[in-house]
Amino acid sequence: MPLEKVNEVAYTIAATAKGGRDGNVKSEDGVVDLPLGRPGNTSSPKANPETLFAAGYASCFSGALNYVAKEAGVDASDSTVTVDVTFGKTDTGFGLAADIKANIPGVDADKAQELVEKAHAFCPYSKATRGNIEVTVGVE
Repeated sequence: MPLEKVNEVAYTIAATAKGGRDGNVKSEDGVVDLPLGRPGNTSSPKANPETLFAAGYASCFSGALNYVAKEAGVDASDSTVTVDVTFGKTDTGFGLAADIKANIPGVDADKAQELVEKAHAFCPYSKATRGNIEVTVGVE
């Protein structure tokens, strides 16, 4: 598959992490400034790369879903998107998987699934992960 290049920059942001999973991550604009922790620490939960990836993917996919729904004449403004990110061992080390579920109130299941599939084709996170990690999409 050919590499998709950004031809016209709409936005650029940087974030810097220090200390790995026990450190801190901060975006250059200061919006994100979080202590990091290892997954599964229930006594003192902190953000981790999987948390941040799930949040970013859910946000991006939600935007894509609203866009494709609007193009199709469907109001998806009350929709929600949940992305479950799994982190675990693979044959070559560690890897990720993502399961995306969308809820679009007032839209029948077939139409909702169609919109979710279109959003998956359109979403930049979905494009970035396509062919790299297992991603499943569906409706609630």
